[in-house]
Amino acid sequence: MIYLKTLLNVIDNSGAQVVECIKILRHKPKSCGHVGDQITCVVKQARPTNFDSVHGTSSAANRVKRRDICRAVIVRTKAPFRRPDGSVVRFDDNACVLINKNGEPLGTRINSVVAKELRNLNYNKIVSLAPKTF
Repeated sequence: MIYLKTLLNVIDNSGAQVVECIKILRHKPKSCGHVGDQITCVVKQARPTNFDSVHGTSSAANRVKRRDICRAVIVRTKAPFRRPDGSVVRFDDNACVLINKNGEPLGTRINSVVAKELRNLNYNKIVSLAPKTF
């Protein structure tokens, strides 16, 4: 379960490493986020930008910087949740993928596994980029 001020790992190559949840975007009355929920977050740690001294530009892989506010989708939670078939799933950490307003991922690569519930929630692009769904 993801609450306000929860720190999450970012598993894509958008440039962020750790984000902090500042709002859960839900239409339900619950105040916690689960797998597949969208959140608004602020970047707490980001990868350093690679500055190209020849052309005077930074790397295109670092799309977000520290203190940027962006949206994300929760792809793993440490809290156990029950699937419709009765199995209980729990991951080792809380993780998310940064997205734009349309729900498309900002990064072009996802580095770790994601929950398979994302396929039912129409995040097919995130599921196809992930190396494995669990």
